[in-house]
Amino acid sequence: MSALTVSHDPEQSWDDLVRFWEEMEWPEGSKVEIIEGIVTVSPAPASRHNVIAERIQRRLYSVVPEDWGIFQTQAIAVPSRMGMLIPDLLVAPVRECAETDSHLPAALAELVVEVTSKSNARHDRVAKPAAYATAGIPLYLLVDRWAPGGPTATLYGEPKGDVYRVLSAVKSGDPIKLPDPFGIVIDTGEFPVD
Repeated sequence: MSALTVSHDPEQSWDDLVRFWEEMEWPEGSKVEIIEGIVTVSPAPASRHNVIAERIQRRLYSVVPEDWGIFQTQAIAVPSRMGMLIPDLLVAPVRECAETDSHLPAALAELVVEVTSKSNARHDRVAKPAAYATAGIPLYLLVDRWAPGGPTATLYGEPKGDVYRVLSAVKSGDPIKLPDPFGIVIDTGEFPVD
């Protein structure tokens, strides 16, 4: 199943859009985000997608400080980009996550990870990095299972405006290093292939 977009009033305010996102009853198990002002409903990710996220999460747990958490379903808000995004993995302070009912300001994130799905890879390649960079999130790791030349992993950093600099890009099977404060190597050879 592909992602579904929900029509909206282009003149709708950010607060009205968030209220709609919070109060609507969405299909159980779906991932509901606001991407560039459009409510997008995606099916639950496939097993291979989840295994990739789990492999990365396992490596991150070996290095994150006690007061940081690694979250899989935490929404982060980027109002200036009309975005309420749910990264596949989010590293952020636990205290702030424990104090929210629905979402965090994206600027609290230390790292976001997205693993592409065939139906919505464009969001992970274009709209989401622009929002994450705008929010000043220091690191964005994109595992692109559906890249045109074959699966890749790209680490973005040094956000300026709505653009990141590519810090490292590898083909599937090669290791990719996350810099400090993580200082770990992720072996993309552990990721399942489609």
